[in-house]
Amino acid sequence: MINACTELLRLSQEAKSRAAWIERPIVSLRIGAALAIAVMTIGLISAVSQVDPTTRRFDMVLFVNSLEAGINNIVLLAAAVYFLVTIETRIKRRRALAAIHELRSLAHIIDMHQLTKDPDRLMLEGSDTKSSPVTRMNVYQMSRYLDYCVEMLALIGKIAAIYSLHWNDTAAIQAVTDVEGLTSSLSQKIFQKRMILHDTPAR
Repeated sequence: MINACTELLRLSQEAKSRAAWIERPIVSLRIGAALAIAVMTIGLISAVSQVDPTTRRFDMVLFVNSLEAGINNIVLLAAAVYFLVTIETRIKRRRALAAIHELRSLAHIIDMHQLTKDPDRLMLEGSDTKSSPVTRMNVYQMSRYLDYCVEMLALIGKIAAIYSLHWNDTAAIQAVTDVEGLTSSLSQKIFQKRMILHDTPAR
């Protein structure tokens, strides 16, 4: 559990700088995208300007081929523009989702640690099996241990929220919501254990 606490401290310290990086515009990327879009637009305008509208002879085949080529060029240009405009968002989203995934993984690790903290081991009389984990805690110590787990899960949910605080991205917001739902669900499960412990005579 000490390692989990250390990891949570690290993630909380990095969250501020990571979130700040995500919120800042990537100026060089925006300039590059704007230049690329400008070059493509100029190229399209130049190609259109080569068309001679004074030609009186009408050729249906040539017209259809030109129309098809023009539509294809417009579609490709629109796709390229969309890619360039959204590339910054996709880079930031990838970094935010990676950070949120670390928090989600840590929540599962905390849950794994508390699985062996079973109030029945303190309430019921009986001998342990060969696979039973060693229990060295009394009622008070186990209660405090579970308290710490709940507190760490609450912090994970709050740290995750930092990544969507000033950045309105649907995927990141959904990932944060999932982490908050996960930590809330795990906390409720631990809270039930604490309620059982409160009804257990001190040992």
